Amino acid sequence: MSRQQETLNTGVIGTGSMGRHHARVYSEIPESSLSGIYDVDDEQAAQVAAENGTKPRGLEELLTRVDAVSIAVPTIHHYEIAKQCIEHGVHVLVEKPFVDEQQQGEELIELAEENDVQIQVGHIERFNPAVVALKDIIPDIDIISVKAERLGPPLDRTMNDSVVKDLMIHDIDILLWLIDENVSSVSALDSDEAYTTANFEFEDGSIGSLTASRVTQRKVRTLTITTHSCRIDVDYIDQSVEVYRHSLPEYIEENGDVRYRHESIVERPMVENEEPLKSELSSFIDSVRSNETPEVSGRDGLRAVEYVNKIEKMANSEDNSK
Repeated sequence: MSRQQETLNTGVIGTGSMGRHHARVYSEIPESSLSGIYDVDDEQAAQVAAENGTKPRGLEELLTRVDAVSIAVPTIHHYEIAKQCIEHGVHVLVEKPFVDEQQQGEELIELAEENDVQIQVGHIERFNPAVVALKDIIPDIDIISVKAERLGPPLDRTMNDSVVKDLMIHDIDILLWLIDENVSSVSALDSDEAYTTANFEFEDGSIGSLTASRVTQRKVRTLTITTHSCRIDVDYIDQSVEVYRHSLPEYIEENGDVRYRHESIVERPMVENEEPLKSELSSFIDSVRSNETPEVSGRDGLRAVEYVNKIEKMANSEDNSK
């Protein structure tokens, strides 16, 4: 059996709100054999393992049994856990944000190269079917601006990460993916530490405007791309894409009255109905089996962290642009 045909032994480290879903998906996809779960909470690890037909294991034991793992522990522990996995030769998918600090990410990337293992970062919106559909559109457009809103009500659980690190980071990653240019400046404003806006300017003249909120009493996950030839609206929740082209303004006469009409042609590209997490983990396994750079690499994750840290520092400072 060739490496690309092998079923990988997989595991999950951390069984909280995301980790338990990673375990479920690994147990469902045919390219994966879920070989164990680790969590500091033994009871929770046992419960999630039982739900998915595997066993709870100690961390050292797990790392001797798996080829690849998902790391879904609190961000503060990403560096130490990922380092331990990589030193065991285990490929890692690290939930976003990749790490807390730039230097930690640089060390992990270098260590992964030395140990010939892959790092993927869990920016799941890259695998949202609506974003996947954009891949066929963006090569043919000249982006002027990108606007993203990621809004919602206060959480009913404890969240240690800021609204930028928890929510806006998704849109930072998508923005940097869409506009593959150097950032010339970024500015940010924060209100009550739960509502943050950030503005990006790129060297090619394009701009990005991002808003993240935990105080908005309606859940919103939208992306708007303005180009010279069209406007593209993406709804992450509905997993839909609409492309507005060929605006046709005209005056028409009806019963002797002259009226103004403005009509647009709307295209709705086909969007596959797939679970983003399943696509993400399948892509991770494919990159491990083919030994190719993952769709969302450690470098991608580190670049997002760079701007998260800049925005957090700017949001409440007197000089909020750099």
